[in-house]
Amino acid sequence: MADIELNLPTVDDLFTTQEERNTKNTEGIVDIKTSLIDDFPNHPFKVRHDSDMEKLVESIKDHGVLVPVILRPKDNGRYEMIAGHRRKLGSEKAYKDSVPSIIRDLTDDEATIIMVDSNLQRENILPSERAYSYKMKLEALKRQGKRTDLTSAPLEPKLRSNEQLAKDSSDSVSQIKRYIRLTELIPEIMDMVDDNKIAFRPAVELSYLSNEEQQSLLKTMEID
Repeated sequence: MADIELNLPTVDDLFTTQEERNTKNTEGIVDIKTSLIDDFPNHPFKVRHDSDMEKLVESIKDHGVLVPVILRPKDNGRYEMIAGHRRKLGSEKAYKDSVPSIIRDLTDDEATIIMVDSNLQRENILPSERAYSYKMKLEALKRQGKRTDLTSAPLEPKLRSNEQLAKDSSDSVSQIKRYIRLTELIPEIMDMVDDNKIAFRPAVELSYLSNEEQQSLLKTMEID
């Protein structure tokens, strides 16, 4: 009997999307030591040591990192993480000293936009994470020459940056504006929003108070 060749799906096929597999096929992947990778400056997304991280660690132990992280080279021979902070930590917890990586030469603004877009795809995002990431991307778009006025009418046909943000995310223009307002909160009140101790809409209203007024309000809340 003639041998029959079976084209069975690989582990990579089962656990990654077609877009991710296309990326792997078109860009070179190299193993980079995790000790050479620095976090993205002012990274707005928290890497939590939760049950999801435990599952990721077990997956990495069994199958390795299925989707490469994205890095950009630094002048000192090190690398800056653009997308993949959780995969890096998961690799370290799984006692892996390197992680499969895609190296890209990116400007600061390009790196910021990729970092934000890759993390906004996560299921569970805290209000503070969404707020600061929207603000960072909005500022990057501004530096790239797009309009960032959140209130006035556009002066030209191209998308304003807040409209581009809405196009790239699940939130409307007005909701994005509300999230960005949250960045005006003092850290203690922002933490209360993340902990569901203050609802989103009241928190937006509180963001219009001065820092001194927010501090006074906080003291009152602590007394109560």
